[in-house]
Amino acid sequence: MRRFAMKALLTALNLNRAERTRIDRDRTVLIVSTAVTLGLIALYVFGKSTARW
Repeated sequence: MRRFAMKALLTALNLNRAERTRIDRDRTVLIVSTAVTLGLIALYVFGKSTARW
C-alpha cells in the first residue's frame, strides 16, 4: 500500500510540473510574439515618418 501511495504522489507532482512548464512556454511565446508585433509596428511608423518607404 505504501508503494502505491508513493507512486501516486510522485505521478501527481510530475504532472503538476509538466503543466507549469507548458504554461511558462505559452507565456514565453505570447511575450515574444507581442514584442515582434510591436517591433514591426514601430518599424512601419518609423519608415512612414522618414518617408523612405
